[in-house]
Amino acid sequence: MSAAFDRPLWFDEARSGMHADLGSYTFTRERILDFARRFDPQDFHLDDGAAARGPFGRLSASGWHTAAAFMQRYVAFLDRIRSTAVARGEVLPPAGPSPGFENMEWLKPVCAGDTVTYAITLSDKRELASRPEWGLVTAGVEGWNQERIPVFRFTAKLLIARRAVPRRQ
Repeated sequence: MSAAFDRPLWFDEARSGMHADLGSYTFTRERILDFARRFDPQDFHLDDGAAARGPFGRLSASGWHTAAAFMQRYVAFLDRIRSTAVARGEVLPPAGPSPGFENMEWLKPVCAGDTVTYAITLSDKRELASRPEWGLVTAGVEGWNQERIPVFRFTAKLLIARRAVPRRQ
C-alpha cells in the first residue's frame, strides 16, 4: 500500500494507494434508536422484540446510519488535516464537490455495541478536459467492525483542485 495522506491533497499530489484512517464510531443502542426515530423508523431499528423477529435477529443500525457515521468521521478527518495545514501556513486547495458514489454495499448488519472503523484509499484519478482546474479522483471507502469483518463499502468520486492548471493547446 502507498503512503498515508495526512494533509489536504491537490490533484497533482494524489496517487493511487494513498490511504487515510478516518477513525471509529460506536453504534450504541441509544444512537441506533435516535437515528432510526428521525430518519429510518423501521421496527428492527426501533424495537428489541420486533428486531428479534426481524431479518437480523437483534436491534440493528440503519444502513443509512452506517453511511452517516462514515460521513461524520470523514468530515472530522478533513477538518483536522485542514486545521493542521493552516497552522503550518500551507495554502489549502479549495474544497470541491462530490459528483456522487457507486456500489454502496452493507455487507453485514451493524448492531448495538458494534464499533465500525472507517478508511478511504485512493484508487484512480483522471484529468477533466471540461474543467482543467479540477481532477476526478476515485476512492474506495470501507468500514469494518471490531472483529475486523467488513460491514460497509462504496466507491467515492471526488473533484480535487489542481495546483497548477495546464495551459490549453
